[in-house]
Amino acid sequence: MTSKKPPLPVRPAPSARTTHARFPWHQFSMRFSSTPRGARLARRLAGERLDAWGIPYGSDPHDALTLAVAELSSNAVRHGHVSGRDFRLRLTAEGTAIRIEVTDTRGEHLPSPAAETAPPDRDGGHGLLLVAALTDRWGWYPSPDGPGKTVWAVLEISP
Repeated sequence: MTSKKPPLPVRPAPSARTTHARFPWHQFSMRFSSTPRGARLARRLAGERLDAWGIPYGSDPHDALTLAVAELSSNAVRHGHVSGRDFRLRLTAEGTAIRIEVTDTRGEHLPSPAAETAPPDRDGGHGLLLVAALTDRWGWYPSPDGPGKTVWAVLEISP
């Protein structure tokens, strides 16, 4: 008895007019301890994930995004820390945008650009100004999972 193999599917020829999104949809989410070590680990893992998604180490978008992750994670540790509770980092890539979300469990300390107008000669207090300068937009919303808030930032990456 002879077995017949099914015919191979025919792929349509690519069109010259077809435009592709820079990134397919990707997501990374992880909880980290609300400590300086947890914030450093969040930055390092975000850097690795971005490189795996096609935003190479040393590129301007990679540097901007990892610095924004570092600032938001540091803020979650410094201003959103509740003993025994972690913060969550979520990265999402879709189309040409990378979205960073950092969720902590302290809802009474809300981010505000007005609070970020520290004197230039003061150490610290410039994190959200830096995030605003590095990304296209940022904001926050109350955590839907309980007490706390999520601070987010989006960077559009040109193809």
